Amino acid sequence: MNPNASQSAPPRHTRRIVLLGPAVLGIASALFVVRGPLMMSAPRCMAGRWHGCFDTFNGVVLMTLVALPLAVLVAWALARRRRGAGVPSAWRTSLAEVGMVHGTVPFLWLTMMPGALPGIAPARVSLVPLRDLVTMGPLGIVGNLLVFASLGFFAPMRFAALASVPRILALGTGCSVLVETAQYVLRLDRVSSVDDVLVNAAGAVLAALASRRWWRTTADAPSDRPRPAPVPTG
Repeated sequence: MNPNASQSAPPRHTRRIVLLGPAVLGIASALFVVRGPLMMSAPRCMAGRWHGCFDTFNGVVLMTLVALPLAVLVAWALARRRRGAGVPSAWRTSLAEVGMVHGTVPFLWLTMMPGALPGIAPARVSLVPLRDLVTMGPLGIVGNLLVFASLGFFAPMRFAALASVPRILALGTGCSVLVETAQYVLRLDRVSSVDDVLVNAAGAVLAALASRRWWRTTADAPSDRPRPAPVPTG
């Protein structure tokens, strides 16, 4: 028995509780602030109506929050299955997979929402760096930072091949370029801007740096195959 391990466990557990408390309080405070706009979309979303729910910012945010318990349940089921199979780091792997999807799909949905005249207004491109940044405003900048933040946060936790800042930068840039290209090709009455690409990629990198302590390495890369049983010697 290692006495040092037992002595270090309580402080670590206490530190997690201390960090969890402010996080829960922050989420609750944010929900309290936005409760009014979200509840405006609730009747249409609960009735399954497209207009007023899935084509509005408030509706997408509300449905994302409603689906959060399901996402947690899926992560729990995946982790339990992996733990039963003896897969190492089952919880981290499962949370990373579900987090990438649940945290990215709603923002992609918002970025692909058409403007007032989809298919009618000409496709617009802005290739001058930093020109559109001043017109985004604080809310627009924060929104663009969050588009691929979940992907940047969780991808290096799940895939060892992505556990580096340049690769996350390339991933965020590539995904953002695909989104801006789709907006242009589909003529969604949105501006395909290089500033969106820059801010999206920056958000992915900043989120990745926040999760750096949990990144995968080649040595502990996840595998869905159970660990082999030790071979007895002698």
